[in-house]
Amino acid sequence: MKNIAIIPARSGSKGLKNKNIKELNGIPLLAYSIYAAKESGLFDEIMVSTDSQLYADISIKHGATVPFLRSEEQSSDTSESWNVVNEVLWRYLENDKKFDTVCLLQPTSPLRKAEDIVGGYELLKKKKADAITAVCEMEHSPLWAMVLPKNHSLEEFRKNIQVTLRQQIDKFYRINGALYIRKIIYQENKIVISAKKEYAFIMNQNRSIDIDIEYDFKLAQFLIESEKS
Repeated sequence: MKNIAIIPARSGSKGLKNKNIKELNGIPLLAYSIYAAKESGLFDEIMVSTDSQLYADISIKHGATVPFLRSEEQSSDTSESWNVVNEVLWRYLENDKKFDTVCLLQPTSPLRKAEDIVGGYELLKKKKADAITAVCEMEHSPLWAMVLPKNHSLEEFRKNIQVTLRQQIDKFYRINGALYIRKIIYQENKIVISAKKEYAFIMNQNRSIDIDIEYDFKLAQFLIESEKS
């Protein structure tokens, strides 16, 4: 199979300024995904999709390719990741490059390891799947969660909450954003990113940090330092 890893790294993040190139333990955030992809040994192309020449230069320095910048249409903060992926695949197709799978690696998941990527591809093969999506166990059960009313009363919550020992509650999982693998189907006038037969790849919680705000960044820093000690 020919595989491409796409790392979407738009500039201009609002929650944490320039988070995709913010240095985590001395390394730009997006570089962690590049290194994991390279170490996996699975990819014919490791591409960073960005709207910034600065981000492109940093990406290339750390071993990725950036053959073109992202279009203005796909550079807003409301652009969807799979539309970005589709744009990248079309641009490669214009240069007669096709791939069998695409692996979307969010740069905000720096603790994802090469072995997670390898494990995802092994599961894709084992299950004869079209799609693999990484998940992790939820830190807290949604059975203990609620939406607060405007007056912050706990009356309805107390009526509805299921008082159960933690050990007796089923495990709940969430998509962690760290790994998406999809098969690619090329048709006459379109590219289909297939997710018909999709399975979950379970990742460790510590590798599932998704950096959005300063707290997430500090937590990732702590976990990296803890791993070294």
